[in-house]
Amino acid sequence: MKTGSPFKTVALVGKYHADGVAEPLLTLAACIVQRGHHVVFERDTAHNIGAGADPYGTLDIQEIARQADVAVVVGGDGTMLGVGRQLAASKVPLIGVNHGRVGFITDIPLDEMRQVVPAMLEGHFEAEQRTLLSARIERDGQVLFETLAFNDVVVNRSGISGMVELRVDVDGRFMYKQRSDGLIVATPTGSTAYALSATGPILHPRLGGVVLVPIAPHALSNRPIVLPDSSDIVITITGGREVGANFDMQSFAELRQGDRILVGRSEHQVTFLHPVGYNYYATLRRKLHWNEHISDEDMPQN
Repeated sequence: MKTGSPFKTVALVGKYHADGVAEPLLTLAACIVQRGHHVVFERDTAHNIGAGADPYGTLDIQEIARQADVAVVVGGDGTMLGVGRQLAASKVPLIGVNHGRVGFITDIPLDEMRQVVPAMLEGHFEAEQRTLLSARIERDGQVLFETLAFNDVVVNRSGISGMVELRVDVDGRFMYKQRSDGLIVATPTGSTAYALSATGPILHPRLGGVVLVPIAPHALSNRPIVLPDSSDIVITITGGREVGANFDMQSFAELRQGDRILVGRSEHQVTFLHPVGYNYYATLRRKLHWNEHISDEDMPQN
């Protein structure tokens, strides 16, 4: 390991069963080892890419949480979110290499990873803390399901049933009842996901807030609202059939009238590491196609 590097053991995690992910993972592993770091592959990732991972160690995600100094995720935002949830309690920081379609949080392009990632492992990075939501479902006072969500908690109708009826309380105070296709509770990270497509606002990652976004509400006066991320939110099912809840990519179906979904800020945060000079607004411009009719020469300088 090079003198001064904050990272000795580097875990590599790849997008599950993605076509073409083996080559960049193995290329990156060789590049990192050449610079004196110890590389381990996440166990399922090693299994998926085959014999090429044999020269390296393998760890499951719980072992990575205990032994790795940093995890490099090669995949899309969904892969990054899943790894982030699993490593949140361990405080292992994450570096994201984009091998997906969107790339809001996997922000290093594949063709730049061989230069950018080693420089970051030697200490040239910018760190950013991201909040998570803690959520649980209660029925008759009993906890049915409990998890973390990086992007959002979504309560919505499933199938072709009619609207769902919800009551929302915040910090023990009644906010409103609504009839709609559902309700999204999103973190700043999740504000550029489903919440954005439902006309919610974009929240800067450093903003200490969560946004509630109704999905196709019956009353047009039901608008998105941004709350402090210290808020305790309770969503109660008061009507409707075939109601379900989604926590990022984790689903719970068949909610009943009277069931409560309790959402609050998790005690854990996830640290993302970005290349030096990372610009969140540049990411928004690229991914949302802002200023797409303006040439690079016409762009104002920082």
